[in-house]
Amino acid sequence: MTPVRRLFPYIRRYRREYGLGFASLVLCSTLFAVSPRVLQYAVDDLATGVTRGKLALYGGVLLVIAGLAGYFRYQMRRIIISASRGFEYDLRNDFFAHLERLPLSFFHENRTGDLMSRATNDLSSVRMMVGPAVMYLANTLITAVVSLFLMFSLDVRLTLIVLLPLPIVSITVRMFGTAIHKTFEEVQEKLSDMSAVVQESLTGVRVVRAYRQEQPEIARFRESNLDYLRHNRRLSRLQGAFFPTMSLFLGISALLALWLGSKDVMGGRITVGELVAFNAYLAQLAWPMIAFGWVTNLLERGMASWKRMLTVMDTEPSIRDEQQGLGIRDWGLEQSRVSRERRAGLASQDPPFAGAIEFRKLTFAYGNREVLSDVSFTVNAGETVAIVGATGSGKTTLVNLLPRLQNPPRGTVFIDGRDVREIPLGELRSAIGFVPQEPFLFSDTLADNVAFGVLGLNEEHPERVEAAAAVAQLDNDVRDFPRGYATIVGERGITLSGGQKQRAAIARAVVIDPRILILDDALSAVDTYTEEEILSRLRGVMKARTSIIISHRISTVRDADQIVVLREGRLVEKGRHEELIRLGGVYAELYKKQLLEEELAAS
Repeated sequence: MTPVRRLFPYIRRYRREYGLGFASLVLCSTLFAVSPRVLQYAVDDLATGVTRGKLALYGGVLLVIAGLAGYFRYQMRRIIISASRGFEYDLRNDFFAHLERLPLSFFHENRTGDLMSRATNDLSSVRMMVGPAVMYLANTLITAVVSLFLMFSLDVRLTLIVLLPLPIVSITVRMFGTAIHKTFEEVQEKLSDMSAVVQESLTGVRVVRAYRQEQPEIARFRESNLDYLRHNRRLSRLQGAFFPTMSLFLGISALLALWLGSKDVMGGRITVGELVAFNAYLAQLAWPMIAFGWVTNLLERGMASWKRMLTVMDTEPSIRDEQQGLGIRDWGLEQSRVSRERRAGLASQDPPFAGAIEFRKLTFAYGNREVLSDVSFTVNAGETVAIVGATGSGKTTLVNLLPRLQNPPRGTVFIDGRDVREIPLGELRSAIGFVPQEPFLFSDTLADNVAFGVLGLNEEHPERVEAAAAVAQLDNDVRDFPRGYATIVGERGITLSGGQKQRAAIARAVVIDPRILILDDALSAVDTYTEEEILSRLRGVMKARTSIIISHRISTVRDADQIVVLREGRLVEKGRHEELIRLGGVYAELYKKQLLEEELAAS
């Protein structure tokens, strides 16, 4: 399907508005076409001794025509531009919903600043294409056709002569249009690059300042900004040359009309009024020719931006419900249903899973790089399993496969005997509370961050938010916050310490009452005492659910029902703490190393 046809489903939603808008456009153009005729009769009547009353009548008719034309022009602009805003609203929602469905790998390969540019600047250009550009394109075409028809009705020979420059105009439009389209694509790419530089620099402002790299970052932005300026100036030169060139050819046509038309009047072939009307129609024709260049620019910009957006929208989500094949809208409805059920507490009344987990001969790779190899173990419902191993041993990848943040091979990961590939994503993820290595907090209140996984929970059941925060040992800290749970935590939780962010993320996972709780090194930023307190409270929460804990600290995992040791993507040991110590393998070495570190730290 061509890019243009891909726009039709969005435009069809507003066909009534576009229909009314174009009807107003036709009426407006028709009224403007009548004015030169009235002017013709008024000028011709001057030669026959026109009365003051008749002049007043002509003036009144022109005034009424101008008033009605202005009214219909207003309606045209209001209706069509309003429809284009609705189009923009729908497309932005669908674009964002599509981004939300794309896998993590897509965001690793594409810069956030570039995606933001497509969702804002490119989308604005597409709206201009389906709104003002389409409106003025129709206006210029109707005005041009009507003006040419009436010019031919007045003087065929003169019309043909004044149209002689038009083939040159057509070639000029084509040449400039191609150049403008290509240059605008380059401008949008440079804008995306600059947005990415700003986003990265502001996000990493702590690192920038810690390493005293403010000036290099300013220089990097200045270079990107200068590159954007150069391409914009080139685009401005093209656009600046386009309109004067069009005006030159229109001026030549006007000169021919005045020179040859005057000769026709003196020769008696046309009247003075007809020459005035002819020049008025030529002036009306000038607007479409000038506007055609502006409209061409908008269309070229819009199409270039639409193609950039389509490169994202054509990226198929690699992780989706395989049986239902939900579309964007159905997927959104499914998520709303899950959120409503969570809010109503249905999940805890009738849990969809018991929580038994099995990894069966799991091998997983990122491209050609194998991360996990032939990993097999089971976790009974309600058990706590700990996963330990050196950095890069595949621990995080393993737990990412459970909620399908990465897609596992079919037949390798099971919950209650069901392949996770066959479980609807909404059902699967609503049963899992996940605390990642790097907790992400939104620029919102602490309460809303904790209640993020359950829509409306903070408003309807604030006590559940406070209870979850207490489990995560965050309640004491909240008492010192200026507005308690209503405190805004800042972008990415910048006002909180590392330990507070981790505890807020733990509370977020606990509050949804999941059947499976995953803690991926979630206590690395808290001290040993706080860790013990959190684990003590979590044990009460974890009794009724399956828990997976990843940690580098032996103290965190020693009480687990089962400890799994990974090394270079392979499962090398499995058992309880005491069993693995007696085994004297990798786990025992880690244990001895940490004991030694603690002794050295204490001495």
